[in-house]
Amino acid sequence: MSIALQDRFVSDLPELAVRWQAESAPEPRLLVLNTVLAGELGLDPDWLRGPGLGLLLGSDVPEGAAPAAQAYAGHQFGGFVPRLGDGRALLLGELTDAEGRMRDLHLKGSGRTPFARGGDGLAAVGPMLREYVISEAMHALGVPTTRALAVVATGRPVYRETQLPGAVLARVASSHLRVGTFQYAASTGDRPLLTRLADHAIARHHPSAADAEHPYLALFDAVIAAQADLVARWMLVGFIHGVMNTDNMTISGETIDYGPCAFMEAYDPETVYSSIDSWGRYAYGNQPSVALWNLARFAEALLPLFDEDTERAIKLAETSLHAFQGHYDRRWTAGMADKLGLPHVPGDVVGGLAGEVLTQLQQNGLDYTSFFRRLAEAARGDAEPVRGEFIDLATFDDWLTRWRALQPDADLMDRANPVYIPRNHLVEEALTAATAGDLAPFEALMAAVGSPFEERAELERYAEPGQKEFTASFRTFCGT
Repeated sequence: MSIALQDRFVSDLPELAVRWQAESAPEPRLLVLNTVLAGELGLDPDWLRGPGLGLLLGSDVPEGAAPAAQAYAGHQFGGFVPRLGDGRALLLGELTDAEGRMRDLHLKGSGRTPFARGGDGLAAVGPMLREYVISEAMHALGVPTTRALAVVATGRPVYRETQLPGAVLARVASSHLRVGTFQYAASTGDRPLLTRLADHAIARHHPSAADAEHPYLALFDAVIAAQADLVARWMLVGFIHGVMNTDNMTISGETIDYGPCAFMEAYDPETVYSSIDSWGRYAYGNQPSVALWNLARFAEALLPLFDEDTERAIKLAETSLHAFQGHYDRRWTAGMADKLGLPHVPGDVVGGLAGEVLTQLQQNGLDYTSFFRRLAEAARGDAEPVRGEFIDLATFDDWLTRWRALQPDADLMDRANPVYIPRNHLVEEALTAATAGDLAPFEALMAAVGSPFEERAELERYAEPGQKEFTASFRTFCGT
């Protein structure tokens, strides 16, 4: 099969790329392949399972391709690191999909690069399958995200706390341009490089900005809107990214880097699952404010492009940043209106009802995802399943009466509220089994979360939260 991999990033921005080759895999074995995504990219799944396996490992790339590790900086938990980059990853190049969109083909776990910072550049089966299942679940939920194309076992052991089987993830994104990419370019002091990077981002993601009176300010505004939309969608489905460093915030507005991520079960804005977030910086409820903080760092990198006068540039940036909250509130309120079945109700009423019931969920320790699904049955006339979850029944009944008086649309609620999310205990169960060589639990979990709004009787266990004892002690890890 003939594959055309473009090298637009490497050609446009050679200062931000180090050409590199993936390490060979001694005993490669395909674990999972996203055949639907392969088809979107014009790749034959049968070819990928056979002679094309080398493409998924980076060991056999088309002639003329220019695999490269990308350079970027980043604020990690608030501290600036001027040089991070793809320490265990490679951009193989860009593909044009069936709809004419340019998309990156990118690897994780393909070996050390000059940005490895002492790491081995490898990845284990469990973390790569975690990214696969959660990114594909996010896609099915309608959340902008990088996509997982395949996970290939390498046959090489990876040493962490114990010896683990190694793997490479092949993923697809609109691009891998990050806030940290701009921070790196700005830190070099090379104004033409920063300008070329901004022009590259405009052409790739926000082409309408090119025609604006102030193109680079228009780029900034577009990224603000995209990120506000993204984080609102995270909040609506109960997703916790876990490591919202500036190098993990994309210019495209796609979710990227599924390390210590998880879905919240019992509603609590202070929920943290990440083992490395001991202070709760990236807790569920903090995600909108962290996104705004990251965007302020993006503004700092772009200031030289906003205006020659630094004071005027800062004022322009501040004006744009003030728009974030409005973008976020509108998207979250619209999404919550759908979750409550009230698209015809004014936003302030929706916001008030949502705020009240979320407080009750927190006070009663109720599962965020299943509550909204059961609430749809109350809209159909059977309120007992959802009422039975509350300890403070009088307070909930008062809320329920006012909500039902607004004639909620139960069918809309079913389309907005998933039955199945990647429940943390089920993800861990699937990854543990896969690490030991049994992919059946992983495949069953994928079948559930791949169609999250379609309730199926045989999948009841995939709709239920984990035991409270498990959830209380559950921690996720970055996988490096």
